[in-house]
Amino acid sequence: MLGGFGIGMTEFVMMGILPDIARAMRISIPDAGHFISAYALGVVVGAPLLVALTGKLPPRKILALLMALFAVGNGLSVLASSYHLMLLTRFVSGLPHGAFFGVGAVVAGRLAQPGKEAQAISIMFAGLTFANIIGVPIGTYLGHHFSWRIPFVLIVVVALLTVVSVQRLMPNLAARETNLRKEFHAFTKLEPWLIIGITVLGNGGFFAWFSYIVPLFTEVSGFGTSTVAFLMVLAGVGMALGNLLGGWLTDRMSPLRATTFLLAAMTASLLLVPVAAPYPLPTVLMTMLTGALAFSTAAPIQMLMIRSAKGSEMLASSLSQSGFNTGNALGAYLGGLPIAAGLGYTSPDWVGAALVAGGILFCVALVLRRRNQAAPQPEVAVVG
Repeated sequence: MLGGFGIGMTEFVMMGILPDIARAMRISIPDAGHFISAYALGVVVGAPLLVALTGKLPPRKILALLMALFAVGNGLSVLASSYHLMLLTRFVSGLPHGAFFGVGAVVAGRLAQPGKEAQAISIMFAGLTFANIIGVPIGTYLGHHFSWRIPFVLIVVVALLTVVSVQRLMPNLAARETNLRKEFHAFTKLEPWLIIGITVLGNGGFFAWFSYIVPLFTEVSGFGTSTVAFLMVLAGVGMALGNLLGGWLTDRMSPLRATTFLLAAMTASLLLVPVAAPYPLPTVLMTMLTGALAFSTAAPIQMLMIRSAKGSEMLASSLSQSGFNTGNALGAYLGGLPIAAGLGYTSPDWVGAALVAGGILFCVALVLRRRNQAAPQPEVAVVG
């Protein structure tokens, strides 16, 4: 949870301080959105690469090494002085993200009681949601009023505390025998790729909305910059509640059914955000609801991936995080296009709704595939 707190802070504080970084580096807000995409691309590359390099180590050592690399990347972000350097440091910061959550999710499942695996994973992800309640608002406030570099200093401190905590407090589970060729063989099947498609589009819809939420607050809803940190707290509360709801729901129905239902609700929510945006109170309510629905899919999608790749759980879980952050990059990029075209700060929400609706289509494809596989095959008569 502590590691998730640091990861959540570095991933989401960028949305809160995006205008400050853009102003300091003399670039546009859509260009500053590329820092979000660079981090996400680091996750995509780092998840399978670092799992492959560290897979034979005990989980405790893997997680400590990943957090140490995370501290280095964010430390370099503190020192970045130009657009291109910031792109590079954000990419490095993202490398350990997917592997950390991927390994952590498998460990949480191993430690959980039978039937409680999704709730255990949601508890691990709770660190990321708590970051949105505490860390991101504090970082946003400090970034607005002092320097955008201060939040990254705090993230480095959290990362180093995580390294110490993992070494001292985490159970010393044995390393698992791994065979990379066998683990990657699971991805020669269609089902894991359909799940990655669900992940990319579902999370892409969230980031199309959330990447540009601060200008939505200030330019459309009329909130002052002094209230942005409070609004980010409310968004974080919604995410935390949604994350726990998703874990609870997944343990009571199939992960696929839970994912489909939650993505449908999220699509409707994103369609309502532009309608509510001119009005302060409805905007606050929709911010909490949309955040809750977005994070409610984390546990069911993670369980869906782990169960679809038996024998390759750690790699599959990490690649699921690559999918989440491919969606991060895709959503931040596509959400910025209509803003750059002059369509206003509500336009990314329509993009987000379309992306999430695409995720539902992947869910339907997965349902149909499973039904076809479960259907009895016709007998073939053999004439001798």
